[in-house]
Amino acid sequence: MNKGKIGNKVIIHTILIIGAVIMVMPFVWMCLTSIKTLNESVAVPPILFPEEPQWKNFSQILTSLPFGAFYINTLLMIAGRVVFALIFSSMAAFAFARLNFPFKNFLFSVVLVQLMIPSQIFIAPQFLLAQSLGMLDTVSGLILPGLVSAFGTFLLRQFFMGLPDELEEAAILDGCNKGQIYLKIMLPLAKSGLVALGIFTALFAFKDLMWPLIVNISVDKMPLSAGLATLQGQYTTNYPELMAGSFLAIWPMLLIFIIFQKKFIEGIATSGGKL
Repeated sequence: MNKGKIGNKVIIHTILIIGAVIMVMPFVWMCLTSIKTLNESVAVPPILFPEEPQWKNFSQILTSLPFGAFYINTLLMIAGRVVFALIFSSMAAFAFARLNFPFKNFLFSVVLVQLMIPSQIFIAPQFLLAQSLGMLDTVSGLILPGLVSAFGTFLLRQFFMGLPDELEEAAILDGCNKGQIYLKIMLPLAKSGLVALGIFTALFAFKDLMWPLIVNISVDKMPLSAGLATLQGQYTTNYPELMAGSFLAIWPMLLIFIIFQKKFIEGIATSGGKL
């Protein structure tokens, strides 16, 4: 029996280690390529370790692109999308989870349908909306698609539905109205869900490439994802500089995940309490 358990653990850990190595290899390859020469980066067969580290790739990418503006634009885009997603998604989720009103299930089904539709379908109407509001080639235009979040509404609804009804009944007996129940009872108890949604929204905003390239044309108005896309040439690409820029771009998200990983995992683990 013990030998069987040990054998199963060895198999499981071996599979997990192989999966971890497969997931980490692209990141390792990016780091190694960022300190290679151009010839080493395109050599066949591939060269894993550079003969001499080329640290100048980082200084060259910093001088060729306005990384300061990229960081600021990305920070403003992420902050705006996270704030609006938390506010509007939490209010909508509270309404769908704890309130009774006509066509509630139908309206929530409409929200779920948005999760099934490819986001590219909304590009044209979002662009026309940004144009009519004068948001083209502005930082505020980057925030526009993140004003509402169907995924956030669904995620937080699960948290609110998992909370005991006795909490709401006790608050009503104490004289609280619906707004006070939402602000003082429900939101504090859904803190892990809010953190998880905030991290998800930040990650989605950080990875967004198509919308920033469509809504903005000025380099100094682009976030990191769109700014790095300008390094991709039509015929040739300086891969060491591109990888150096990618390394400089991803460290903020790595730092955010390292700091909030406990809340992030807790939020995901407890997001499906009640359907």
